[in-house]
Amino acid sequence: MYLTKEKKAEIFAKHGKSAQDTGSAEGQIALFTHRINHLTGHLKKNRKDFNTERSLVKLVGKRRSLLDYLKKNDISRYRAIVKELGLRK
Repeated sequence: MYLTKEKKAEIFAKHGKSAQDTGSAEGQIALFTHRINHLTGHLKKNRKDFNTERSLVKLVGKRRSLLDYLKKNDISRYRAIVKELGLRK
């Protein structure tokens, strides 16, 4: 599997408050970004994989809604995570 427990803990430790804090918006956004990048690479090789394409679109929507929530409640955290992950606005 492409996403092990260690990799998840590393993502949450780097972007969240701690490795055990899996509920923070920044940690979730970072995890979704990692999964989106993985699925994008998969779709470049397998163009007709429509189930993966659908799940990718759903993940992008979830990440967008979390980013909108963060933007509405704390603009400085939003700007920090967008800059750190290199996301387009």
